[in-house]
Parts: sequence; structure tokens; C-alpha cells
Amino acid sequence: MTLPSLPPGATIGILGGGQLGRMIAMAAAQLGYRCHIYAPEKDSVAADVAAKFTCASWHDREAMQAFAQDCAAVTYEFENVPVAPLSVFSGGQLAPGVAALEVAQDRFREKRFVEQLGGKPAPYAAIDHDSEVADAVHKVGAPGIMKTRRDGYDGKGQWRIASEGDAAGLRVPESGLVYEGLVHFEAEFSVILVRSRTGEVRFWESPHNTHVGGILSRSELPAPAMVTGQVDEARALARQVADALDYVGVMTCEFFATTGGPVFNEMAPRVHNSGHWTIEGAITSQFENHVRAVAGLPLGDTASLAKRVTMDNLIGAEAFDLPRHLSDPAAHLHLYGKAEARDGRKMGHITRVG
Repeated sequence: MTLPSLPPGATIGILGGGQLGRMIAMAAAQLGYRCHIYAPEKDSVAADVAAKFTCASWHDREAMQAFAQDCAAVTYEFENVPVAPLSVFSGGQLAPGVAALEVAQDRFREKRFVEQLGGKPAPYAAIDHDSEVADAVHKVGAPGIMKTRRDGYDGKGQWRIASEGDAAGLRVPESGLVYEGLVHFEAEFSVILVRSRTGEVRFWESPHNTHVGGILSRSELPAPAMVTGQVDEARALARQVADALDYVGVMTCEFFATTGGPVFNEMAPRVHNSGHWTIEGAITSQFENHVRAVAGLPLGDTASLAKRVTMDNLIGAEAFDLPRHLSDPAAHLHLYGKAEARDGRKMGHITRVG
């Protein structure tokens, strides 16, 4: 069922209270919408800029039902929202739908899903029991990366296996593991798209991404020729993923550019860190277009505003050096309202255009 477009003043619910929810709420406010944040953590940087905040467990059915009744449409800012409590939403109210969460929350299921659509992930093997670890590493080969099947992001829930001996004695959690062979790549890039409630799909230019310690450090345009030559193939797969999930909103698929073509890494059923450059660097940002899609509005133009755009993440205490950041006349500074700067914590970003 497709919802009618939401009139200004309607309330959009956001599941999750982090910086992505904050930026979605800011974009929604610009279009005249109110936002209601639902998150289990009391300290919510998204709630700071929203009209309403419900702080309750994901499994508090009464609170979730009240939240659903207050919102004309609901979206989410991260992919680890438990699926079962979302049954309170109906009639297309939740966008993207639960199908995207069910795929993205399980690394093994995600890889199988993409393979069935013709995509190429890294070599991998699922591990459900301790006794399967050695066989998986031997089958795929070392070195490789061992990953939890669920609840991993920004380098968390994964570790490098340099040799088969490194996996000896490894304990497998109840949710299982996935072992991946290392991919020899020239560059990393992402395909960021938005899909409307009517099935229209638009893409932003694909940035070249650089990671440090498993965390995105920089996204930049233009991407090198190795990437641009593989974008069309990667976009075709990303569109298939979005169509197969009947997706609504912004979705990102991350890829490795290799001599054998694009290798799928992972998908994010939400707005994405590598798309933050679009706030100043594109005609319509990923956040505004996500709100447009969820609200049933026409999508905005995704064209870039300059040939060169860079986005640098601010990690930890470096984010609070305002005199240094703001002394650069080309810097567009975004801080996320987080009071405590910890090592490895994303505190903000800087975008430079042109």
C-alpha cells in the first residue's frame, strides 16, 4: 500500500537517536515536517533537534504503539533496529520496510541475497558452530576477515585472521560468524541511491572512500578512473537490490574496485556516512531526498554542484578544535552534538566543495 504524500506539519517518526537521525530531522524541518525520535538511549543527539522524543526499549510494545499512532510515516537511521517490534506499523507506514532490515542485519543472508541477484561478494563461508571454524578458514583461505553475522559496524565485530592457526580455539557466538577472504582491490567506493514510493530511482555520484581502522576517514569526488569505470555495473546491482526489496528511501551499497570488476562489500538500508558530502555538494542532499521519499514527495535532483568535493570525518577530540576548523574558509563544519569525545567515535565532519 502506498501512502499519500504527507502535508507540511505532519510528523515523521525516526527509529534511532544518533547523528543520522539528527540530520534527517533537520532536513525534515526544512520541508515543514515535525519529527518524533524513538530510541532506548536517554542521550540522543537526534532528539535535540526534534519536536518529540520517546525514550523506551525497542521491545516496549505500548510505547511503540503510541509512537506509531503519533507518526504519519516512520523511518530508521540504523540497520540494527529489532524487527519483531516493528509489526505495529502497517499500510506502508514504515519506510524502508522490514525486508531491508532482515537482509542487512545478517551478513551471511546479505551476501546470499546479493549473489542471487548476480552480484559478486568476497569469498565467504558461514560458521554456526565451533567445529566449523577450521574448515571455513581452510576452504576460503587465509588471510581473511572474521565477522559476526549480526550487530557489526565501523570496524566493530570483525578481526583479521592472518593464518589458519589464528582461528584455533575461536568460540562462535549464538548468532554465528562469517569468514571472508581478503579482496585485493584498487579502491573502495559506494553507490548511493534514493528510491521513491513509486519506484523511481536516482543516484548520486559515487565517491572514492578511504577507511582507517575500519572507520570511514574520507569520501572524495571525483573518484579515480578505476572506480568510474565500474560504477555502471555497481549501480545496476544496487538498483536490483532496491527493487527486490521494494525499497523506499536512501540506500547505500559499498564496493571494492578490483581488476575483475566491482566486488560487493555490504549494504546500508539508510542514509550513509559516505553521502554526507551531498549536503553542500549536491543539488539535493541524501537527507532531504530520504525525507522526500518517505513523505511521498517528488525526488530532488542528485547532480553534484562541483567537480571536486571532499568530506572528512572528525573522529574523537579533534572535532572540538573549532578555531582550526573554522579558519579554513572552504570548510563546512558539521558537529553532531555529542558531548563526550572518545577514540574512534564519529563527532562530526567537514565538507569542502570546489
